[in-house]
Amino acid sequence: MKIMNIQVLKGPNIWSIKREKLIQMRLDLEDLEYKPSNEIPGFKKRLEELIPTLYTHRCSKGYDGGFLERVEEGTWMGHIIEHIALEIQTLAGMDTGFGRTRSTKTTGIYNVVFAYIEENVGIYAAKAAVRIAEALVEGSAYNIENDIITMREMRDNERLGPSTGSIVDEAKARDIPYIRLNAGSFVQLGHGKNQVRFMATLTDNTSSIAVDIAGDKEETKRILKEQAIPVADGTTVSTEEELLQAISDMGFPLVFKPLNGNHGKGASINVKTEQEALEAFKHARQYSEKVITERFITGYDFRVLVINNRMVAAARRIPAHVVADGRHSISRLIEIANEDPRRGYGHENVLTEITVDRDTMDILQKKGYTLETIPAEGEIVFLKSTANLSTGGIAIDVTDIVHPHNVFVCERIARVIGLDICGIDIMAENLSQPLYETGGVVLEVNAAPGFRMHLAPSEGQPRNVAAPVIDMLYPPGKSARIPIIAITGTNGKTTTTRLIAHIIKNNGYRVGYTTSDGIYIQNSLMIKGDTTGPASAAFVLKDPTVEFAVLETARGGILRAGLGFSRCDIAVLTNIQEDHLGISDIHTLEDLANVKQVLVESVQKDGWAVLNADNKYCVKIGRDTTHCNVAYFSMNENNAVIEEHCSRGGVAAFNDQGIFTVKKGNWKIRIAKISHIPITFNGTVHFMTQNAMAAGLAAFLWGFKIEDIRTSLETFVPSPAHTPGRMNLFEFRDFKILVDYAHNPDGLRGLRDFILNTEASYRTGVISGTGDRRDDDIREIGRLAAGMFDNIVICQEKYLRDRTYDELIVLLQEGIKEVKPEIPCAIIANSKEAWDYVIGKVQPGELITIISDSINNAYETVKRHQDKVMAAS
Repeated sequence: MKIMNIQVLKGPNIWSIKREKLIQMRLDLEDLEYKPSNEIPGFKKRLEELIPTLYTHRCSKGYDGGFLERVEEGTWMGHIIEHIALEIQTLAGMDTGFGRTRSTKTTGIYNVVFAYIEENVGIYAAKAAVRIAEALVEGSAYNIENDIITMREMRDNERLGPSTGSIVDEAKARDIPYIRLNAGSFVQLGHGKNQVRFMATLTDNTSSIAVDIAGDKEETKRILKEQAIPVADGTTVSTEEELLQAISDMGFPLVFKPLNGNHGKGASINVKTEQEALEAFKHARQYSEKVITERFITGYDFRVLVINNRMVAAARRIPAHVVADGRHSISRLIEIANEDPRRGYGHENVLTEITVDRDTMDILQKKGYTLETIPAEGEIVFLKSTANLSTGGIAIDVTDIVHPHNVFVCERIARVIGLDICGIDIMAENLSQPLYETGGVVLEVNAAPGFRMHLAPSEGQPRNVAAPVIDMLYPPGKSARIPIIAITGTNGKTTTTRLIAHIIKNNGYRVGYTTSDGIYIQNSLMIKGDTTGPASAAFVLKDPTVEFAVLETARGGILRAGLGFSRCDIAVLTNIQEDHLGISDIHTLEDLANVKQVLVESVQKDGWAVLNADNKYCVKIGRDTTHCNVAYFSMNENNAVIEEHCSRGGVAAFNDQGIFTVKKGNWKIRIAKISHIPITFNGTVHFMTQNAMAAGLAAFLWGFKIEDIRTSLETFVPSPAHTPGRMNLFEFRDFKILVDYAHNPDGLRGLRDFILNTEASYRTGVISGTGDRRDDDIREIGRLAAGMFDNIVICQEKYLRDRTYDELIVLLQEGIKEVKPEIPCAIIANSKEAWDYVIGKVQPGELITIISDSINNAYETVKRHQDKVMAAS
């Protein structure tokens, strides 16, 4: 078998709208295409022995063991690899469950699709599943445990921590979108101007001053003491001399911890001798130049969590420990404790595995123990000096028994320090009595406190502490989203996108929009190039200044990675024509329609799909669409689809005797005279008229006023500024030049009437082909050109795309000769030379049409020539 390609899908896609995180592996079964599983001796037995948990896979049978029955009956290896990839992820702690395997039109080539949780783990699972299947086919040994361990390690390196993950999960439960901004815990909730960002449990609301105070334990203690909040007596030392003075002032026992430490690193407790104190001081100095020395307070370690100035949870923390049974050594007791299924590597489970480190050995040494000591039955042997869960500690929820006075003290502490999310460490006999009665003290105040002990305590009620975070970041009435209008189709996407953005900008919004020539924020080009994929959509949605997103969405991006957003308010489908066929398993217009339909299916329930009633594939999508509202546009008021649609109270737009009209049920609303809309060239360019109607209808459905839509349509002029490379007509004294991005036959047909009906003494066309199109699509460019021009220049400088230069030239010539063998046809390999050629022989009254793929930056080249001519005159 051979893996041909692995794609990571991150948004709504052709396989699923709701399951956005999918791996799509293109797999060549090679000889195994002719060997289903029942024809491979011993395969099912070896599969069951290696991965017995596959028994739980139901597959199409619908019951446990169903998949293995399919293997016994005979199924293809792509299907088996899908199930292996899913199961090894489950064994590594990432249960997914969704998969699809489909054959392609090429014999032996399959698309194996399955869900993932962490991207790189999903890619690894795809490759490992193929390796496992190959070993099972060959009957060779395979150590699957190595793959499981590797995937667990990859998961822990990639996934969000428990605190960050809980906030993201709560956001998703409330339908708030999120974007991970780095490989760590930096996350954006919401889109555009309505976004908020957080990192772990630091949020947009967190005061940097408060974080600095909390990070300085000495300053925190001073401030709390001034506010009559009980704190442990202590001081800060940075030299051995200062240490000895502190010992003299406070006596023993003592606690040592680094001034700027976290997670209990560098801490030592119950230090009773000067030698121990020196060692504890040196240990803490590894983490901080200054070391806090405090009087050791007896009692229990509590953590209280305050969010938005309200106490939401409290837990008693107990350091990692074992309970002796009188038979096993401490070392063995640790192993037994780690066998608890609740314990896992890092943050994967409720509890963390207990490890042996310097802290452990110091504690044991103070008791006169080693790892081989067998303590008396029932003795509790503590293994860590702090109660952090990350070092193997446990947490017991005590939220419901915290005394009201202690609640008041903790909420006051959060306000005094100024933290929106505040973790308060308290040492006391209990929290059910006021601190002033028990002698309890505040040990620390923590910015960015961990949530894990509250989300999944070892004992007691779990607390959804992420909920008050989301309540704080998105109080009632605050939206997390911005409006999104997305545009797809074969032709007209970019012009429609730009026109919609123009209308919205004229209505006072700051717009971010993506096109095939770049990403724009309001009027500024931010990134140049073809930016119609999910990464470009994310760029706009991450911009905190954007109030409205208009996103051109191309076929390639949907197939390559899915949509860059989970849903949109309005989807516009301009048309579905022959282009890009024969690429990425898209062989027919029906296949292409299925890709474009992904955008329509992403429209929210009360949103709109705006579809071309003159295109049968768009009409079919409209008839299949039941989850949202549908509106149509057409060049013909008497279009049967529109008549039926409006008779049922639907909304449609059409050309009503030269007037762009919207009809709601039986009511007609006049938008603008088509001849007054500049991009239609007095109504002579039908495809531009369709673009104008699609854009105007989308704006109407959003709720913009008729007069504002009309004004915007009438001020959107086809030019390098508004529509670069789209119907840019440059008029010189004796000739004209038309630049357009007609990159496929349908686009060229759209220009034909305008070119043939424009007054001209002579018509020259500069054309090229695109290598990843079908042979006859390239020939068709030649045929159309021969029917439109008196002279042709072929300038094939780029877009070879796995073809040779000569191949494309031959195909274009074949098409030209089929229609007009005698037409003059020059072949020029260089853009500059082609430009010099057509300008050097221009005739009075000539119309030169440059298909912008033919000459690099064609409209910029023409504009420079225009400026040069004007300067000379």
